[in-house]
Amino acid sequence: MKIRVDVMLKEGVLDPQGKAIGHALATLGFNGVNDVRAGKVIELDIAEKDAEKAKNVAKSMAEKLLANQVIEDFRVSVA
Repeated sequence: MKIRVDVMLKEGVLDPQGKAIGHALATLGFNGVNDVRAGKVIELDIAEKDAEKAKNVAKSMAEKLLANQVIEDFRVSVA
């Protein structure tokens, strides 16, 4: 089962990578971009047939390793 984990910085946490991307976009002439937040996508292929069980396994992985829950939020979905 393919699972997708989206990890983003929590609101209020400074995002220097997002700021750099926003600045670069403005430099390239893409005006009107008010804010950019950068995150990461992790795709997992889990040996599980049941979607809910696979999501629970991925949630546990995210809590223990894939996301820093102090500064990041994550969302798990079936890819």
